[in-house]
Amino acid sequence: MKTKIALLGTGEWWGWHHARVLTEHPDVDFCAIVGRDPERTKQRAAEFNVTPYTDIAQMLETEQPDMIAVCLGNKQHYEPTLQLIKAGVPLFVEKPLVFDLTEADHLLEEADKRNLFFALNFNHRWALPVQKAAEAIAQQKLGNLVFATWRFGGEGPECHEWENLIETQCHGFDMLEHLCGPIDSIAMQVSDASNKGFSTYAIALHFKNHAVGSMTGSYDTSYAYPSTHHLELNGTKGRIVIEDTVKRYSFQEAGNETAEVWQAGYFNDKDRMFHHAFDKHFADMLSAFRAGEQPPVHARDGRRALALAKAAIESFEKGAIVKV
Repeated sequence: MKTKIALLGTGEWWGWHHARVLTEHPDVDFCAIVGRDPERTKQRAAEFNVTPYTDIAQMLETEQPDMIAVCLGNKQHYEPTLQLIKAGVPLFVEKPLVFDLTEADHLLEEADKRNLFFALNFNHRWALPVQKAAEAIAQQKLGNLVFATWRFGGEGPECHEWENLIETQCHGFDMLEHLCGPIDSIAMQVSDASNKGFSTYAIALHFKNHAVGSMTGSYDTSYAYPSTHHLELNGTKGRIVIEDTVKRYSFQEAGNETAEVWQAGYFNDKDRMFHHAFDKHFADMLSAFRAGEQPPVHARDGRRALALAKAAIESFEKGAIVKV
């Protein structure tokens, strides 16, 4: 039996990919799209052959979906998500969870009251190079982690003072803790050289396991540049490097001039595509939901990334290291 899912959001970029994934998954009955603009919603719904709505409550009453995917503008998440939680609907929501910790706590509290399935889309974890890194770490191939370096940046909007830190670098906070363990202190410097607000960050990290780390995030560069994303994990036994999230993975033992390298082969279009990480995460998330299990990425992980971003902001404002 298929899982009936509706989509809240008609975004041109990632909202379209939500609709694509819902359409393509064989176990999904994609039933409806809800949007604010009637004409835009009608057009998107027609593209995917589903029913358009401009009212959440009407859609819920008519369609009675098993789950709702939520993909809205970054600062528009809170109220619609709360409405859906109070309606008792299981959720798969886009990152960032919200921009305010009080709002995040309220959403989680209301979802916990109802024992709701509350999944968040940190899809970078499903990129094959990241999965290979996690496997190598589990096999102790790195030895003891000494340092980790994350760099990620491209073009970005001038919307919120901390837009890049919360909306984009949430992937960095999540990825580093996913691979390296808990961060226990943060210090941050920022740049406003582009006159777009605080749009570039340099963050120093300390992990509970005594490793150190660094993050550089920016909306003042370009996604067209090679190696717009770079992740390096250096341990006592070896080093892992991930290039552009899905492009290339390498592991090299300390002292060995030959590295083990993965990159997608000629016919392997799926693993070289960034969007396919979303497909893989969605498939695992849906399998967990259908099995009555917890999601592989819970909304609490989004709250954790937000808490780390807020600690970085506190560090910058106080000019001090902040414990987390």
